[in-house]
Amino acid sequence: MQVQDPIRRRGRPPRQRDGLTDARELLMRAGLEVLTEKGFSATGIEEILSRVGVPKGSFYHYFDSKEAFGLGLIDRYGEFFAAKLDRHLLNRTLTPLARLHAFIDDAKSSMARFGYRRGCLIGNLGQEMGALPESFRARLQHTFEDWQRRFALCLVEAQQVGELTSEVNAQQVAEFFWIGWEGAVLRAKLERRAAPLDVFTQFFFAGFRSK
Repeated sequence: MQVQDPIRRRGRPPRQRDGLTDARELLMRAGLEVLTEKGFSATGIEEILSRVGVPKGSFYHYFDSKEAFGLGLIDRYGEFFAAKLDRHLLNRTLTPLARLHAFIDDAKSSMARFGYRRGCLIGNLGQEMGALPESFRARLQHTFEDWQRRFALCLVEAQQVGELTSEVNAQQVAEFFWIGWEGAVLRAKLERRAAPLDVFTQFFFAGFRSK
């Protein structure tokens, strides 16, 4: 999100750090780190600022409010994860189902790398929607639908090459995956182990292979 109307913004523009990134980018990165670990409602602006040493005035130079910051984080995370999905699901050196496995393995490795402390930002926000600004609802739904669409296209390819029975509704299977996967991520974060992810993955693939 670029600064559209500098007259309405508060605070002074921040200096760049090490010539690599500006304060807005530092704030976005810190926000993603914190919100994949804990809830939006439980996170104060001061906690984000303290992580990167950015003054409060700089925060309001880029974001009108905490709500605007949250919406920006949803967009950033959605784009990041969509790129991760495409990297795996469009990899035609693998069969379609192998691509799904590759994505899942990558996601599991990411959780393990952070000791299962971080989950999915979109899933985390969805769970606390009752306490969030209403503007978040449509943005979260759109993100899930975008991920489901990408997943469904890969499932259709699996049908075309005979890895998946043609009787399966690819759209419904994709929706089922994300509903179940987000629950498995939540449980893995709770238990600090991979077992919930493994259980879900095993039953997901066992239920939809062609006979």
